Amino acid sequence: MQSMDRNTIIGFVLLAGLLFAYLFFSSKGSQEVQIQKQRIEDSLARVAAQQRAIQAKKDAATAVNTPVVKDTTGFQGVINGTEKTVTVETDLLKIVFSNKGGQPKTVELKKYKSGKGEGLVKLMDSNTDSYSYRINTYPNQSADVAVLYFTEGGVTKNTDGSQQVTYNLTGVNGETITHSYTVRKDDYKIDWNVKLNGADKLFSQGNFNLNWKLQLNQHESDKRYESTQTNICFNEGEEFDYIMTKDQRKFEKPVLWLGVAQQFFNSTIITKTPFASGDVSWTKETNDSLNRIATVTASVQTKLTGAATELPLQLYFGPNDYKLLEKQAPEMSKMVNLGRDFYAFVRPINRYVIMPVFDFFKSFISSYGIVILLLTLFIRLLTSPLVYTSYLSGAKMKALRPELDIIKKRLGDDQQAFGMEQMKLFREAGVNPLGGCIPALLQIPIFFALYSFFNSNIALRGESFLWADNLASYDVIYKLPFSIPLNYGDHISLFTITAVATSFLISIYNMSMTPDQNNPMMKYMPYIFPFVLLFVFNSLPSALTWYYTVSNLITLILQWVIQNYIIDHNKILSKIDENRKKPKKKSAWADRLEQVQEQQKRLQDAKNKGNKK
Repeated sequence: MQSMDRNTIIGFVLLAGLLFAYLFFSSKGSQEVQIQKQRIEDSLARVAAQQRAIQAKKDAATAVNTPVVKDTTGFQGVINGTEKTVTVETDLLKIVFSNKGGQPKTVELKKYKSGKGEGLVKLMDSNTDSYSYRINTYPNQSADVAVLYFTEGGVTKNTDGSQQVTYNLTGVNGETITHSYTVRKDDYKIDWNVKLNGADKLFSQGNFNLNWKLQLNQHESDKRYESTQTNICFNEGEEFDYIMTKDQRKFEKPVLWLGVAQQFFNSTIITKTPFASGDVSWTKETNDSLNRIATVTASVQTKLTGAATELPLQLYFGPNDYKLLEKQAPEMSKMVNLGRDFYAFVRPINRYVIMPVFDFFKSFISSYGIVILLLTLFIRLLTSPLVYTSYLSGAKMKALRPELDIIKKRLGDDQQAFGMEQMKLFREAGVNPLGGCIPALLQIPIFFALYSFFNSNIALRGESFLWADNLASYDVIYKLPFSIPLNYGDHISLFTITAVATSFLISIYNMSMTPDQNNPMMKYMPYIFPFVLLFVFNSLPSALTWYYTVSNLITLILQWVIQNYIIDHNKILSKIDENRKKPKKKSAWADRLEQVQEQQKRLQDAKNKGNKK
């Protein structure tokens, strides 16, 4: 059994290994999958293009022998119309509506600027995005409403301050389609009411199939990192779920809402009457030079009853704000990743501890860097009883170091014998050799909680502190002319350097309190751990690396103060002497460990004798 500080270092390496594995495979793994998928998609696209060309020739040949009908759609003047737009603005949104398709043409968020410095964040663009469904326009003919021209819409202001835009589409047999949009002030959600008259004629067997096409464009400064934080979320069967690395999902249960969430913003369609079925697929962009993050295609279905019916839908275009999303639809707040999958256990920590404390400090402090500093102090204060126990264990280890050095000198390179003697000494002195693991193990859930919290906290977006101009992304003090692999990137982050440097000092300080190690791995461990952190941290939000720097500084200060001014080493030695005089009852775990060590020693001795012969 090695000393407390060896276990501390191993605990830290475990933490770094978990983080590195998660970040590496979540980004690189998904990119490799997407590259392979893109090759398949390109092949399928070429086949589809050939099929369309063949079908176009067939359609052209058929059209020659088909009588020309003045209004081939069955609707009055809706094919070759003139696009007319109206603009609705609130304090939050700027929406341009178009009579083509009777839907929003563009949607911009007035309080958020693009991380690329190119105007406002735009969550809908008619050049790439649309909501549509097919209707029967003529015997054996159908069309997407997205390409049909509705009557020119006008803006009506309601008494509650909301604004309403209405579009109508009328068929020659009396069928009507009405799209009514209600935009409320101080709300990112738009009510979309689809009123259908003559639905039995417009839809075959009453099947309403809503198709949603959406292109996700880059909104943050680091496209690659933003891509790793992008996923498709939905409520299926009254439960939240999402896909991030998979490329499609078929819905078998009723769907209440479906949204596409990027790092800080999302576009979501919500229905008050759940869709019965549907599917969604997406393709992530692998070309870093393009502005596009991914392309999404979704289709949801519902069954209409009767000739006259209404579909109450809602469209959300806005930030991934936890408290805001809680008010939109059931479990929609889970779009904010506060802990999922194998680290879902940190979600309660974020929800009930970190988030309330963070919100409390930011309510009266304008600098988010200072808020993070105070949050760090709070976390360290909360965990101080356990940490103090660990430091006390470290002080006992330091007091026993002279005796451990004597044992080591006597036994030389016999690690098995040294481990057995060390365990015996610890047991006699009443020292818990695992006490030093507590701070390292404690940091694992806390770090994962803060990792997810800082990654998804839109309040940090664009907030500057010291040399960092955006706490929601990494800080850059120097841009490299090349990119370093293993997720390091093409920049140097100063907060990453301070976090790594303070981690290095902690490791060196802890190693100074332990006996000299013959094991080369243990000798170089203080250098290995910070080196791993350098690659893990360099592309993470500066809010997280600033937190880690502050936490490490507090650790160094506490260790020095406690070891030099709080812990009485003479009193510890007296206590150790008292413990040695007391009768010892060996625990089952210690007994088993000792048996294993003795067995290993016998095997090692036998091996050594065999080598000598």
